[in-house]
Amino acid sequence: MTREYPELLHALTAAWPDNRALNVVWHGHSVPAGYHRTPDVRPFESYPHLVHRGLAERFPTAVLNSITTAVGGEHSVRGAERFDRDVLPHRPDLLFIDYAINDRALPLAAVGRAWRSMVRSAQRTNTPLVLVTPTGVSGCDLADPSDTLATRAALIRSLGTEFDVPVADVSAAWRRALARGVDESSLLSQENHPNARGHSVAAEEMLHVLDRAVVSSM
Repeated sequence: MTREYPELLHALTAAWPDNRALNVVWHGHSVPAGYHRTPDVRPFESYPHLVHRGLAERFPTAVLNSITTAVGGEHSVRGAERFDRDVLPHRPDLLFIDYAINDRALPLAAVGRAWRSMVRSAQRTNTPLVLVTPTGVSGCDLADPSDTLATRAALIRSLGTEFDVPVADVSAAWRRALARGVDESSLLSQENHPNARGHSVAAEEMLHVLDRAVVSSM
């Protein structure tokens, strides 16, 4: 079951003069930061912008700010260390976390501790939260349960269950695209960064999750 966010729905559907600016915050590594082929940053071809646009289409009276706290090259341990300083001061009305690609370099136990720290901090402030499983990486096999990227994706799914938090299972959407015959290289701008098409796969899954968590609250 997906947790619903009725308070967020109320804020998104409010109209002038009863509405207010809402902050959607993107925390993570280079993918939500908008890197395509490093050092090229393409924010308007990346999933934060695509989700922002999708939300604006769904909620035409909402005033939405998209705020990126993601840092290229960062993993979740560092992201957790600066979470209270760099994320919470923005008072997110909706928060996405995406670190799994860079978390491959860390022991799984350390990754779990870092993600749990961020989730608990968000929940202490009643921040609506969506956890994001990773986009694909060349040379990784998301269908192989022993693959380092797949194990991080599995951890994120388990955290969603543990904390009753929605998970945008981008990894599953990525696998479905490959199963339809999509060449993974056509979704990537470089080995570990999606291109515009790959970001679209991620954004569609995130909007699907938001439709369940937010729109279904209507």
